[in-house]
Amino acid sequence: MLRFLSRQGSLSVVRQVIPRKTISLHLRVNTLIIRYRTFSATANSPHLVTMPERRPFVRLPTDVYPVNYGLCLKPDLIDFTFEGKLEAAVEVTQGTNQIVMNCADIDIITASFAPDGGEEINATGFNYQNEDEKVTLSFPSALQKGSGTLKIDFVGELNDKMKGFYRSKYATPSGEIRHAAVTQFEATDARRAFPCWDEPAIKATFDITLIIPKDRVALSNMNVIDRKPYPEDDSLVEVKFATTPIMSTYLVAFVIGEYDFVESQSSDGVTVRVYTPLGKAEQGKFALEVATKTLPFYKDYFNVPYPLPKIDLIAIADFAAGAMENWGLVTYRETALLIDPRNSCASSRQWVALVVGHELAHQWFGNLVTMEWWTHLWLNEGFASWIEYLCVDHCFPEYDIWTQFVSADYTRALDLDALDNSHPIEVNVGHPSEVDEIFDAISYSKGASVIRMLHNYIGDEDFRKGMNTYLLKFQHKNASTEDLWDCLEQASGKPIAAVMSSWTKQMGFPIIVVDQEQQGDDRALKISQKKFCASGPHSGEECPTWMVPISICTSEDPSCSKMNVLMEHPEINITIPSLSPNKWVKLNPGTVGFYRIQYSSAMLDSFLPGIRDLTLLPVDRLGLQNDLFSLLHKQADMQEEKNRIERVLGAISAPELIQRVLNFALSNVWDKHHRKCK
Repeated sequence: MLRFLSRQGSLSVVRQVIPRKTISLHLRVNTLIIRYRTFSATANSPHLVTMPERRPFVRLPTDVYPVNYGLCLKPDLIDFTFEGKLEAAVEVTQGTNQIVMNCADIDIITASFAPDGGEEINATGFNYQNEDEKVTLSFPSALQKGSGTLKIDFVGELNDKMKGFYRSKYATPSGEIRHAAVTQFEATDARRAFPCWDEPAIKATFDITLIIPKDRVALSNMNVIDRKPYPEDDSLVEVKFATTPIMSTYLVAFVIGEYDFVESQSSDGVTVRVYTPLGKAEQGKFALEVATKTLPFYKDYFNVPYPLPKIDLIAIADFAAGAMENWGLVTYRETALLIDPRNSCASSRQWVALVVGHELAHQWFGNLVTMEWWTHLWLNEGFASWIEYLCVDHCFPEYDIWTQFVSADYTRALDLDALDNSHPIEVNVGHPSEVDEIFDAISYSKGASVIRMLHNYIGDEDFRKGMNTYLLKFQHKNASTEDLWDCLEQASGKPIAAVMSSWTKQMGFPIIVVDQEQQGDDRALKISQKKFCASGPHSGEECPTWMVPISICTSEDPSCSKMNVLMEHPEINITIPSLSPNKWVKLNPGTVGFYRIQYSSAMLDSFLPGIRDLTLLPVDRLGLQNDLFSLLHKQADMQEEKNRIERVLGAISAPELIQRVLNFALSNVWDKHHRKCK
């Protein structure tokens, strides 16, 4: 699920008014404003963010679990209610006289259990635990071990909360206000549409039937296999969908409303449709183009075919998230899917391409293989937030999308993760209500950045090999973060689990301090790491360390790593053979490693010719400039840092703009310094 929309907004403003060659500098101005405002607030209020007390939580018992959900829903688009019938094939693993399920905002009318070949047993009571969103069905006698059918009749509300099974208001081309019925189940809102085992590890297949007005469109995860008149009301039709693969409840989806669509087929034979508001089919064509290019890319990259016969992408009028990866029926906010060919700017197209790439990546990574519990959800989102760029770069190389990744995701994550109130990427989740508390730019943008660093450390060939092993081993099952690390470790022969644990289980990141010395024909580098903090040097008793993959390039070939090392200790020494004194050395080519770098003055000066003649690539100039700005918080070195920035940025055009940036940055820091001194 994509929850953050701010990237597209900020980029679109920049691109409409600023020439391409100065975009990155303007982006740094915006980031600088955010950084110093955030730092000031955090420094003055060290406990600004307080995590709420964790609620006690117990997962569902395992004595009864579902195999298949037979679900029939009949929504009322006038009174905003719905009727439901559930016939679930279940397995009883040990004798019990009760069944515990998830249930929220639903009233159960009747419930019964029929063992295979046995007599039906009616439930004698329904005990709702509203705070835990559970219901306990009690039976007069024990349900014996074996297979059976659980039947539940229930009613619910088409709510206006944009979660669960809810109503979405829209206007017809004539201006009439109407409502659609749509779903949003992640993380734990399938229980608002039907009683279920609403945990990601409790997978089952689904047979869904919708009873709807005959002039409406009905969509679900699978293709329609039957549509016939509803015998009790000739204004309604009964729409039945094919059986889904085994899947988690949070990926189930259904939509009832009025929509136009455009259709195509991917090169690997998958039917792709983009559903739009009435009269706006033309605005779905770009997303259709992206989707038909993206599906074959992922099939080839993972070497695993898309397992469903179709995929629908639909724009929802009222939608809380950016988009949601429901298997086979991906829902989007309208601004994340629709492109007006006459009025939309280039950055809007790039945003739609990224969001489509993100959600379609989840069809494999998240849907085919699902995290065992919400603790591992960062991996789903961090992975999709990285591979969406890989996909868009493949489909639209003219976008130069990786430079935008650095200015949007990478930089944002560094700025936030340097704060004292950051958090690790991976945080243990107990009660599902805690999921929303940790899903921020650390989980998405830092998650994407460390996956990008991991991909670079492993190499594309071994990374793809490990991904294929992971998807095939755990397809239609659940897995943990450690399962992925194991597969990538087997494919690459590198200590992936140890490396990644240092990045995912502790907050923050290092600053890499580097100096050099010419020793005959060789270049000796002295490299050390320490925790980078926006509030100044780390002052804790024990400074954390990271296992840091470091790539090194030289002016002989700025686009290619000459040496790769894994920094496992606080300090290391490296010798680069046969490098003459007039050649520069740079760490982190491509700005891939998730750390900042502080070069000695001599090393910084050596970059000036490469900046002037542009042989130092744009993404590396952006990373260098980003690191320099980040050092402005060091009061004692203020004049030295000012001189460094003036030297480096002075090699770039637009001197008036540079002076404004410097004046703003230095005035903010000096003002803060004087306030402290008073």
